[in-house]
Amino acid sequence: MNIRYFYTLLFLVTTLLFSCQSKYDGENAASQNNAHDYPPAAGFDLDSSDAEAILIADEVMIAQGGYQNWKATRYLSWTFLNGRKLLWDKWEGDVRIENPIDTTIILVNVQDSTGKVMKNGIPIKDVDQKRNYLDQGITIWINDSYWLVMPFKLKDSGVTLKYMEEDTTITGRLSDVIQLTFKDVGVTPEHKYLVYVDKETHLVNQWDYFTSVDRPTPVFSTPWLDYQKYGNIMLSGNRGKAGLTDIAVLDKVSRSRFSSF
Repeated sequence: MNIRYFYTLLFLVTTLLFSCQSKYDGENAASQNNAHDYPPAAGFDLDSSDAEAILIADEVMIAQGGYQNWKATRYLSWTFLNGRKLLWDKWEGDVRIENPIDTTIILVNVQDSTGKVMKNGIPIKDVDQKRNYLDQGITIWINDSYWLVMPFKLKDSGVTLKYMEEDTTITGRLSDVIQLTFKDVGVTPEHKYLVYVDKETHLVNQWDYFTSVDRPTPVFSTPWLDYQKYGNIMLSGNRGKAGLTDIAVLDKVSRSRFSSF
């Protein structure tokens, strides 16, 4: 697959309802080694998911740092494919998106869809034009954040998990493969993923993307490599031909970053 085609596909990957993290309630943020400390989100398709796939999802959460540490993580920032820069307040739903390609800055709250936009140094006042940019910002956030934190969202609302098989990734790692499909959620609920989980590390090491549940072969397969610890959680930025850079978990961010250009 050439890189131009690869980039074109990225906005087709916005498949999930990306439920916003509620504000951390002050519980102990220490890592937990009990899988039951990772509760399914309201609306997770427990009845149709199988026990083996759910157990693997629990093991992934533990390997990534644990549910409590994920819950306690508030601010994340990253650059998507050497282009868009994002800053996300996971507790409040505020997102700052800086896009150097079309010189826009979008400040949007993904919980209530409010915000403001600047293009070419000029704030956009037209209501319809601003609404279009804010909606675009939410779509960007859904896509770009899923490429960063998908392993933490295996038991999200609307997700159905099925254990498929053992298989070897494109980098040669023996892995358990679980299938993610989506039930009445997201902008493209007909899509699916196969997620490969390393049998030794229990970290996600590959995903295969399908435009429909019936498609026999993936549109693309992308590795998840080079995990590092950020704050108290593990994140990967290496996606093979492309990647996420400038990844950071931050303890404090000025509120003006979400309100001022």
